[in-house]
Amino acid sequence: MRTIRLTEETKKNLLNDLLKRSPNNYDEYADTVNEIVNNVKVNGDAALFEYTKKFDKADINKDNLIVTKEEIEEAYAIVGEDGLVDIIKMAAENIRVFHEKQRQYSWFDSKPDGSILGQRVTPLYRAGVYVPGGKAAYPSSVLMNIIPAKVAGVPNIVMVTPPGADGKVNPGTLVAADIAGVDVIYKVGGAQAIAALAYGTESIPKVDKIVGPGNIYVALAKKAVYGFVSIDSIAGPSEILVLADETANPRYVAADLLSQAEHDELASAILITTSEELAEKVSVQVDKFVSELSRKEILQKSLDNYGYILIAENMEDAIDAANEIASEHLEIVTKDPFNTMTKIRNAGAMFLGEYSSEPLGDYFAGPNHVLPTNGTAKFFSPLSVDDFIKKSSIISYSREALEPIHKDIIKFAEAERLTAHANSIKVRFDKE
Repeated sequence: MRTIRLTEETKKNLLNDLLKRSPNNYDEYADTVNEIVNNVKVNGDAALFEYTKKFDKADINKDNLIVTKEEIEEAYAIVGEDGLVDIIKMAAENIRVFHEKQRQYSWFDSKPDGSILGQRVTPLYRAGVYVPGGKAAYPSSVLMNIIPAKVAGVPNIVMVTPPGADGKVNPGTLVAADIAGVDVIYKVGGAQAIAALAYGTESIPKVDKIVGPGNIYVALAKKAVYGFVSIDSIAGPSEILVLADETANPRYVAADLLSQAEHDELASAILITTSEELAEKVSVQVDKFVSELSRKEILQKSLDNYGYILIAENMEDAIDAANEIASEHLEIVTKDPFNTMTKIRNAGAMFLGEYSSEPLGDYFAGPNHVLPTNGTAKFFSPLSVDDFIKKSSIISYSREALEPIHKDIIKFAEAERLTAHANSIKVRFDKE
């Protein structure tokens, strides 16, 4: 890994480099995506099945579009052979318990004058979950996207995922979806599936919100339909930042950096440390691990493209850089990680201490692993129950409550030259 001194200039160059990975910079795909989206919007199922044949080589029609109960049972038999089903169930329970604590409730505040103010919390009616297929099938992401919707009380959770050429869906994906509580699974993927969820077709109902990761075509399709439906985010490549001092174990740090670098060539892995000795040892250990691990080509390209070791003069500078980068995953491996954590403003998820490695959050701990990327942790949060609810304000006034303030409201409305607003209040106190 390249090792550089942390200065204002190197920090600026690094931030510019990382921003190149944003899906917003891939406009050359936009025309293709928009064509697919508009075709599905206009032609519905016909376009959907045509694209599935073209891109996934699968013959899907209205009769075999939905995953059957028998296919799910078959998936359990395949996945259950190595005990993975029980592990998925344990992870699902941890995720459910964590997200239960995020639930919000309606509230009302009444006063003696007869006024009632409040907020009603209701779940979305229908949520759509996109799940990648093929080699990018991750049962953990299925759990992370469906369970918060289930906890929020969404009554209709539909999932779309591309089939293989044989018309089947990854068995791990099916098992995770069933355990998480999905209501129906459709065998379609890509930008065409996003369009189907956003606008509806003869076979797939329109949803209120689309969540879930996907390739650049999926990301741009979500961007294109935003406004017709809500979306979670336009996710970029994965990233990890490790903030460490001289107390950190270089072997652990190196292993954790590579845990994200193996996702793809655009993944980012950064160490910021105040210790030159740690920097040197981590670099050596990274090279050793890369030579041993199975995805060495992807690892090496990721490190060559977006792998950095930054040496800071002091921890204050290191923390400042971490806040500017606003990483998706932030590991804090310092003498007092909880104290360091209090100075972090921007991070998708924080992992404190040397035994809180990033994969713990990916699979098992319970907090959501769908996190803001590309610096958006400065203003976005992890996927949560909040993403699947909406709030309505409640206002109820009696005549006795409105009378003392009605002239103030009239004056306010007239100041804005909205006389119909003023009249709406005034007529209630006209002398009959």
